Parts: sequence; C-alpha cells; structure tokens
Amino acid sequence: MRIGIIIGRIGGVDGVALETEKWIDIFKKIGHEVFIMSGEFESWQMDYEHDYLFPALSFFSAEAEWEQRKAFFEPDEDPAPLLDHVEKWSDMIAKEMLKWVGDKKIDMLLSENASALPCQLSMGVAIKKLILKTGLPIVTHDHDFHWERGERYVSVHPEINEYVDNNFPLLLPNVKHAVINTFGVETFKNRFNIDATLVPNVMDFNRIYGVPTPENKFFLKDLGITDDEIALLQVTRIVRRKGIETAISLIDKLDDKKLKLVITGNNNDDENKEYYNELIDQIHDLNLSNQIVWAADKVLDHKDLSDVYAHGRAATYFSTYEGFGNAFVETILAKKPIFVNNYKPVYMQDIGNKGFETVMIEDGILTNESIQQMSDIIYNPKRCLEIGEYNFTIGKKFFSYEVLEEKLSSLFQL
Repeated sequence: MRIGIIIGRIGGVDGVALETEKWIDIFKKIGHEVFIMSGEFESWQMDYEHDYLFPALSFFSAEAEWEQRKAFFEPDEDPAPLLDHVEKWSDMIAKEMLKWVGDKKIDMLLSENASALPCQLSMGVAIKKLILKTGLPIVTHDHDFHWERGERYVSVHPEINEYVDNNFPLLLPNVKHAVINTFGVETFKNRFNIDATLVPNVMDFNRIYGVPTPENKFFLKDLGITDDEIALLQVTRIVRRKGIETAISLIDKLDDKKLKLVITGNNNDDENKEYYNELIDQIHDLNLSNQIVWAADKVLDHKDLSDVYAHGRAATYFSTYEGFGNAFVETILAKKPIFVNNYKPVYMQDIGNKGFETVMIEDGILTNESIQQMSDIIYNPKRCLEIGEYNFTIGKKFFSYEVLEEKLSSLFQL
C-alpha cells in the first residue's frame, strides 16, 4: 500500500514526530511504501521521491502564526476576516494536497495530530476538504485535543470556537481514529459515540539502549560528576507539568552530597522562564547548587539519549500530567529503576496497571515511606539491576514494536 503522511514537522524530538518515525519503521517493515508531506524536515535526511517539503504546513509559517494570534491571542473585533482567510488559505493547501496524493498515487492517508489539535488551523481544515473531495480512507493519529489544553485554544469569539469544534477532531465516515491512551478512547466514545483504537506509544525493545560504550564513557565526567558520585536522571524538558521541583526536593531530603540530579532538557518551552526561575530559587534556598546539574548543552553533543541513561542509577519522573509518558518507557528500555508520580489522566490505567516495579507517589508528595523506598533502591546497585531486568520484560510485552505492528496491521487495511 502507498501511505501518505501529513504532518506539521518531522525529524524533531516532540512526541508526535518521534512516534511518527516509529510508525514509519513499522510501515516499511510490513511492506508499505511511505510518502511524507511536511512543513518542516528537521533532523531528517530527505528522500525527494518520498518526502515533500510544503512550508505552508509549518507551525511557524507566517500564515499559521497569524491565524493563531488572531484566533486565540490577539483577536480582532470582527472574526470574519480570520475565518475568511482560513477558508481561502486552506483551499490553497487542499489543492496542493490533492495534487500530491494524485502524483504519488496515495492509497491511504495518515494525519499526524493535524486533525486533532488546532495548532495549525488551515492544515487541519485542508485535510478535511481533501477527504471530502477524494473520499480517501484516513487514519488520524490523535495525540491530544483542544479541550485538554485549558484556555489555550479558546477564543473570545463564539464563531471561532464553533469553527474549531466543527473541524477538530476530523469527524467523517471514512476516518479511523487512533489515540494514545485509554482516556482518548473514552473521550471519543462519550463525546462522539465513536470507537477509537488505542495505539500506545512504543519503544524498540530489540535495540541496545542505555548501556556504557567507549563513546559515552566520559558522559558523567563531562558534567562534573565523579566516579564516586551517583547520578539520578530527570530526562525531560523544563516545563511545569514535569514536576521537577519534586525531584529537587528528593535530593534535599536524601541529604547526601554524593547524589546529583541531572536535568537533561532545556527551558525553551517555559514561557518567560517562569518555572525555571522558580526551580533556581528552590535550589538556592535549599543550598543544592552543587547537586543539580543542568545538562541540556552536553546532551546535545550526544546524538542519543541512550548515552544519558547509560550512566544513571535511576530516573525521576514526577510529572503531574502527560498524554502518555515516553520518558517512562524509555527508562524501562534502559533497564533503570524509575520513581514516578501518579500522573493524570494516563499513568495508572495505561502504564501503572501493567505490573511494573516502581516507587509511586501521589500528588507530588514525598512521604517518609516513599523516600525510604527510593533510598533503598538508589544505594543498592544489585537491586537496581534486578528491577531493571524485571521491568524490561513487562515493557517489551506491552510497549514494543511488535505491539505497534499488530495495531497498524489492523488499522491500515483497505
């Protein structure tokens, strides 16, 4: 089958792009030919026969940025010019999409979150117009929805809110919806009486991951961490929902100068560095400057987070909210123990109920009991290895490429 993928950007480290790459791996493995239309190809070696750069689909194109500003941030008094613009601009995009599916003889389409979240209005509307025009079968990979984002996608104009509701998600007869968690399945059933398919985020459990190599053996040394010190890993971006303040509190409560918390992500997504500055104040107040390591720059020097996991003792993952939680499965793949907050709305019903051995806290609260349990693991390397092997077996059963292949083989049938 010739599958056409429409996506705002690919080749980056955001969840949508990363999962799309895994889907592409499986498509190719089971014999499909894949064609990509994207607004950006970031770290991606383009194959011009199969990859089509269409800048109008970029989240950062002038028109897309203008639409977001006028719809949600700086609305004009009259919403009509915006709605008129989206209609005309989406007509142009749909026309280009129509030519693309014809030239490439596309049998079936995949919309990567573009038909779920209105972060690129004209792209989502254009996909709908394309499907209405062609009747092509389509799977929409719906990672998250506008009503889950608080006020982010709420306009002061009822007309714009109605327009968003009419186009996101894509509700047409020849659409199959793939969602990443049970909450998404329940949402489709309750809101639209539609049966969506749960396709969890996965990892390749057949690859070697998180192991020491000659190339990464100096990773901790490059961060200023010595051989007799212990690194805990916070492998996330610096955004408020990641609960990094809880990990910092854990370092404080364990009260061991040999413990270091390595925070791998940057603060690019933290508006005005508000949360980052709160963490800085917390670190200062607790006198932990020598134990908190900001590693984003060094991580960039390594092509793979595998290098990060290779030399950590355990990982902290005290998120309050996640659509899935890739960093959890990544830690399992690396065979490292993980300390986790029961994050909403996913953790217990999609991951925590599978039987993993973790130390789990509720509402970001570190109890004396949970701190002791974490301490017992951190200071027992043999126990860390046992937990790592045990969790790896469970992870492979529920979140592997084999699971994804089974799901996609069923979804992508004409």
